[in-house]
Amino acid sequence: MIIGTVVGSIVATRKNERLVGQKLLIIRPMENMGDKAEFVAIDNVGAGIGETVLVAKGSAARIGCDLENSPVDAAIVGIVDET
Repeated sequence: MIIGTVVGSIVATRKNERLVGQKLLIIRPMENMGDKAEFVAIDNVGAGIGETVLVAKGSAARIGCDLENSPVDAAIVGIVDET
């Protein structure tokens, strides 16, 4: 899992049918998380720009969001209150 900050959103008018209705957000990992590249994650909890979030990656992202047969590699699974 990764802790990061929501820095933006993605709007896609054409996407995989399993992603219709899903909000896509851009995540910037915290400095001590190792990975410095921003990435896109499905928002499963209603996070907003500027919030610190907990992100599951890989197969855990698909399982945790009931998107097991979807092209999802990262999903926001929690909003962090304090670190």
